[in-house]
Amino acid sequence: MLPKHKIGMPVFMCRFKIYIEGSSWSVSEKYILACDSMTLMVTPHYYDFFTRGMMPLHHYWPIKMDDKCKSIKFAVEWGNNHEEKVQQIGKAASRFIQEDIKMDNVYDYMFHLLTAYSKLMKYKPTVPENATELCSETMACKSGGLVKQLMDQSTVKGPANVSPCIMQPPYDSQTLNSILHQKANSIKQVEKWEKYYFEQISQKNLVATSFSVMIDGDDRKAVEDVKEKNFFQKDPDE
Repeated sequence: MLPKHKIGMPVFMCRFKIYIEGSSWSVSEKYILACDSMTLMVTPHYYDFFTRGMMPLHHYWPIKMDDKCKSIKFAVEWGNNHEEKVQQIGKAASRFIQEDIKMDNVYDYMFHLLTAYSKLMKYKPTVPENATELCSETMACKSGGLVKQLMDQSTVKGPANVSPCIMQPPYDSQTLNSILHQKANSIKQVEKWEKYYFEQISQKNLVATSFSVMIDGDDRKAVEDVKEKNFFQKDPDE
């Protein structure tokens, strides 16, 4: 784990970071994905506005909710034997957050979202008589340090020089089903690898137990290590 300083704040670079929700939606998802580490994402119940744009095994590693410990153990074992692929997944997630989810795109998304909501309104909103107007500068002034710095960075300084992006039309049924099918297949592939891995571990334990009289502890551990490395030389297709 190597320390890295960014915007005056220490950040620790890890090979893996785990994202798991608490009792409700968690704000930490985008921050974890932006750290260049491969995110071990426990199956979420709640979705952020960008979550469905990510692909398993490309932006993150899927973790089963109902068997988290075994699923995380396998993900770590796989990652430790595929360091280059882990880095690729971590970098892909970071690029997605920093480029696709940059503030300009977020503001455009909010504009289109609020515009669509406004068309559904059945009344004309009015400003209450005793309302107090708050500007973005007033909100930022109450903060300090890094929080104020980041709020200043995200503050709109003036009208945009370009028009908002044009919203792409929704996917047609065939394209949407293809994307969903690809996601489902990626998750199933991980589950197959995981199942095969623990089956091999179980078989090795049986072999080690059978020959425990002939092989002392250190030698048996060495044999198991070799077998485990052989498993990771090539991902099982079945």
